[in-house]
Amino acid sequence: METATFGMGCFWCSEAVFQDLKGVYKVESGYEGGHTKNPSYKEVCTGTTGHAEVIQVTYNPKEISYETLLEIFWKLHDPTTLNRQGADVGTQYRSVIFYHTPEQKAVAENFMQELNRQQVFPNPIVTQIAPAATFYKAENYHQDYYKLHGQEPYCQYVIKPKMEKLEKVFKEKLKAD
Repeated sequence: METATFGMGCFWCSEAVFQDLKGVYKVESGYEGGHTKNPSYKEVCTGTTGHAEVIQVTYNPKEISYETLLEIFWKLHDPTTLNRQGADVGTQYRSVIFYHTPEQKAVAENFMQELNRQQVFPNPIVTQIAPAATFYKAENYHQDYYKLHGQEPYCQYVIKPKMEKLEKVFKEKLKAD
């Protein structure tokens, strides 16, 4: 098993997307990249701890590649908006890849350079690529949020469209029901 860590706005959205992928065995919502030890959600939301809301993905590289995880990362959020995803604004919502190995760093940097070279997005990518730091698992009520609260308005208006896009674009990568 290997680990990948991504920040792409609200971790509820990110977690829901990656949980349904073949080869992904665990997805945990949490905080990474800041200077406060054991931060709480309330502290991270102030934007003063330096942390980003992230997901930590445990996956089997024989079943799903890091490149595929990155492809999904790039396609299911806007990596061109600095410290913002939709209505979520602040450094805690930044687009970030925390790499765990030199290989992950190289793959992420090359992927981003190629996307920029091909002008896949109308604006340059602002995603931060940084070494993995201490991952702090978010409070239990943040885990499996979409699965447990999928009918809530936020889930219906923000997460459900991402899930529909995932199914449309990456149907062959999804776990069977």
